[in-house]
Amino acid sequence: MVQLETRQLCKTYPSGVQALEDVGFTLERGTFLSVIGPSGAGKTTLFRILNGMERADSGQVLHAGQRFEQARGRKRRAIQKTIGTIYQDFCLVEQLDCLQNVLNAALPDMNLLTGSLGLFPKDRREEAEALLEQVGLGDKRFASVQELSGGQKQRVAIARALMRRPALLLADEPVASLDPVTGRQIVELLRNIQQRQGVTVLMNSHNLELARTYSDRLLGLREGRVVFDGPPDALDADALFRVYGGRSA
Repeated sequence: MVQLETRQLCKTYPSGVQALEDVGFTLERGTFLSVIGPSGAGKTTLFRILNGMERADSGQVLHAGQRFEQARGRKRRAIQKTIGTIYQDFCLVEQLDCLQNVLNAALPDMNLLTGSLGLFPKDRREEAEALLEQVGLGDKRFASVQELSGGQKQRVAIARALMRRPALLLADEPVASLDPVTGRQIVELLRNIQQRQGVTVLMNSHNLELARTYSDRLLGLREGRVVFDGPPDALDADALFRVYGGRSA
């Protein structure tokens, strides 16, 4: 089953920079896809359109067959509930503990009063604790996020994204601010989640080695256009040149 599909996506910013041009691809459910390309290729713009933070000028985005770019109100929120988002800068509330940060992902499902008072149902608290255990931070649930290392913060962010019970995980440069060893551990964790839970993962990555090692498929962007789409072992010297040109990958 197709989890995500884009058709002829185009996006030009007011400055005149064309970030995306005629971008189209499909992503099967349960696949790990990495989007690669040099800085300025359009990876982050694509990511922001896929999770609804920006709108394309033209084209279509379909999540499990539902038109996302046309959806409004309740229908749009229902689609967004199927998407979990992980950012390179974590986007956590540093002053809160790990458990509270994960529970915050459940706030959109609660009414205003119980949400503002932090009265989370018992089953959701247990779910949040289980997710922290899953990402290796069961003993840190009451630790303040500001006390954690970068790798630990990203694990909390992954648990928070999973709290949405997503069908699709969007990870935007999730290891960009981490050291190489920790970065590999985080991508291994995402791969494990994808394989064991059947969650579809789309990762933007500047790290070509990790993308090739852990992905089922690579999508190469250059100057806003798709110039490669295939398995990692098909990314030969010719394909690398199309994606990166004369730049070092």
